[in-house]
Amino acid sequence: MSRYLTELVGTYFLVLTIGMVVLAGTPLAPLAVGLMLTALVYMGGPVSGAHYNPAVTVGFFLTGTTGRSDVVPYVAAQLFGAWLAASTVQLLTGQTFALAPGGAYTTTQALLAEVLLTLALVLVIFNVAISKRSAGNQYYGVAIGLVVTGGAFTVGDVSGAAFNPAVGTGPILVDALMGEGDLGNLWLYWIGPLIGALGALAVFRVQEGSA
Repeated sequence: MSRYLTELVGTYFLVLTIGMVVLAGTPLAPLAVGLMLTALVYMGGPVSGAHYNPAVTVGFFLTGTTGRSDVVPYVAAQLFGAWLAASTVQLLTGQTFALAPGGAYTTTQALLAEVLLTLALVLVIFNVAISKRSAGNQYYGVAIGLVVTGGAFTVGDVSGAAFNPAVGTGPILVDALMGEGDLGNLWLYWIGPLIGALGALAVFRVQEGSA
């Protein structure tokens, strides 16, 4: 139970941070999100592995790092935490937020951005969290936070920079429930990150095979 609670709490504070800084309009929003994620990874890493992301959970399952029985509870905890966080943002600010492709970009471009940057994120996670070559390192949280920061600066204007189905789902659901939007972009934040995670898995297997 402690693992599932950790996944819920970690995802909650990640999405809460995203929502608050996005609505504040700060140009340093990616930095704030990356710093929060770094701290949350160190908080939850020893307990649950600090996935906070269904795409990461699926990737860990496919590497054999996460057991089959944990996949559904992990994803459920992540989604519930994201929904609670988006609801909290609405309570605190009176506003909803939902990720969507930038107005100057097509859905295809946004999807590609989610695939590529999720691939980068999950590949970094694999290499710092489960690779035989980096076992026992203490920089894993910093590496994960940095890739999210860099990814958000890189494609935030293209796709909204979710790289995480929970980050996409919670805010979109709250936005729709409040009558402010619909579920039209929800698929983008599932398909893109899951394809990216599978791509990262393919690259990681080659890397580990050459160790």
